[in-house]
Amino acid sequence: MSRSVKKLTGLVAATFTPLTAEGEINLSVIGPYIDYLIEKQNVKSVFINGTTGEGCSLTVDERKQLAAAWCQHGKGKLEQVIVHVGCMSIKDSQELARHAASIGADGIAVISPSFFKPINADALRLFIKEVSAFAPDLPMYYYHIPSMTGVALDAADVLNGIEQMIPSFQGVKYTGTDLRDLGQCVCYSQSHNWSVMFGVDEQLLGALVLGVHGAVGSTYNYLGRIVNQMLAAFDNGNHMQTRALQFEFMEVITFAKNLGFDVSVNKQVMSEVSGLAMGPPRLPLLPCPVSKAQAIAQKIKDFSQGH
Repeated sequence: MSRSVKKLTGLVAATFTPLTAEGEINLSVIGPYIDYLIEKQNVKSVFINGTTGEGCSLTVDERKQLAAAWCQHGKGKLEQVIVHVGCMSIKDSQELARHAASIGADGIAVISPSFFKPINADALRLFIKEVSAFAPDLPMYYYHIPSMTGVALDAADVLNGIEQMIPSFQGVKYTGTDLRDLGQCVCYSQSHNWSVMFGVDEQLLGALVLGVHGAVGSTYNYLGRIVNQMLAAFDNGNHMQTRALQFEFMEVITFAKNLGFDVSVNKQVMSEVSGLAMGPPRLPLLPCPVSKAQAIAQKIKDFSQGH
């Protein structure tokens, strides 16, 4: 890599993709969305076109338009825009990586292909390498999310030796609950100054204890301000306050899960809490009943008002 890299740390919002009522991408929401994240949630970095953003349900052209809008509107406001470029087709991923570099993104991330799955860590490392070759000056992050991809490879095995293949490699977004594997990733990353970002929002404290450098998640879109308080308490050694906030956060997520909490529900919750028009999800996800989203949104607002 030819330029210095700003390490990815702290909270990163995994952003939703605004759609119109007709199901088309709604770029007009991006500017106000950025202002909301910064002014209301104190969240200044984003991870776009990922799971929360329904990236795998979007066309390559739609993903390019969204990435360009986030980079354009975020310039001078956001600290980092990380563009997820993972696709089933390596050619599509390569084109999205090339495009991300051309628009001034701060980094790219890639999930494992999940229809034809890599048979081992070597195959997945090779896939990531061939994508990163189309944006060699952009930091590359491996997005580990076995619950969605069905790829059960240990992330630590994928990281092992990857720096020899991919000079631009800078870390992992770890969306899984195997703390042994997560700890191995943190341990391996230390000598390379990589970022290990945790992706299971309601279990963040366990990951902080293991030494992750930050977190990427959907709930930071509307609970970022409070989770930033939790991070500050942890950094200051106030573990009682950190635990108390994590327990309250868990209670909110448990309430939501008991009602049924998936990307489509979460998207409607974001609309209710923020006042921004996120619109419907894209099929095969079904729209969320407004009453369900409102109940969860009220729980979130009560939590927020208490802090």
